[in-house]
Amino acid sequence: MFEQLFDSALVESVVRALIPILLAALGGMICDRAGVFQISLEGMMLVGAFAAVAGSYLATSATVGTVIAMAAAAALSLVLAYGAVSRQGDPIVIGVAVNLLALGLTSFLLPQLFGVRGVFQDPRVDGLNRFPIPFLSDIPIVGPAIFRSTIPGYLAMLAVPALWVFLFRTPIGLRLRGVGERPVSAETLGVNPTQYKYAAVVASGMLCGLAGAQLALGNVVQFSENMSSGRGWIAVVAVMLGRAHPAGVLGASALFGAAEGLGFRLQGNGLPVQITDALPYVATLVALALARKRFKRILELTAA
Repeated sequence: MFEQLFDSALVESVVRALIPILLAALGGMICDRAGVFQISLEGMMLVGAFAAVAGSYLATSATVGTVIAMAAAAALSLVLAYGAVSRQGDPIVIGVAVNLLALGLTSFLLPQLFGVRGVFQDPRVDGLNRFPIPFLSDIPIVGPAIFRSTIPGYLAMLAVPALWVFLFRTPIGLRLRGVGERPVSAETLGVNPTQYKYAAVVASGMLCGLAGAQLALGNVVQFSENMSSGRGWIAVVAVMLGRAHPAGVLGASALFGAAEGLGFRLQGNGLPVQITDALPYVATLVALALARKRFKRILELTAA
């Protein structure tokens, strides 16, 4: 039973579940560094998934669908940017409103554009191709999972070191972090906090759109109502658990991806779907509880 469960197929399932969460979490991390609390990752990912399928269906091109997904999610992110940055509104309230808007909008447009409810699947919808890297994709167990991925999958992996370099080794990244940590001080140095916050929110929207495209055209080739299924909320937790650091966000996303991938495998082995679907959320709660306990212990040691 153990050998049947933990094999190369499980690794592929984990990586497939990891990519959308990681892309959305990286977007949330950028916003966090800019001082904008981003909880609308769920809604932007859902809009990205819908736009990806719609664009792929109309243009019969996964590339076009992916570009449209990024543009649609970026456009939706402007609602958060305008409300939270320009109007100084509560980002949590606005983020929840964006999530509800995305859910209602996609549920409304699905029958209006495609004449179906629930699930839309059509041969004209072009899925994302996988591009194996020679030699590396032949490595046992991990090779097919990591080095035989879609373009969004490779971009997600490359974005982790790229964002580390950007945030901690470039002047623009330093200004972005300064805007998030000390906006008044940054403004006195000639930095425009509004521009950086807007750029961070739009960048998070584009990454969420890419996550939605991977979810709808890479993991499956269809759209179903509320298909993000809480992955955006899990991405929010990944940002918090990873302390808005690229390596930490990757580790937290991998944890939740492993829980989701393991749930799929256990479901295939006869475990009830209600239990397997709950695994990512159980992992989220356990991780938050452990993080809170560790943080409380650090505070106690500091006070002592």
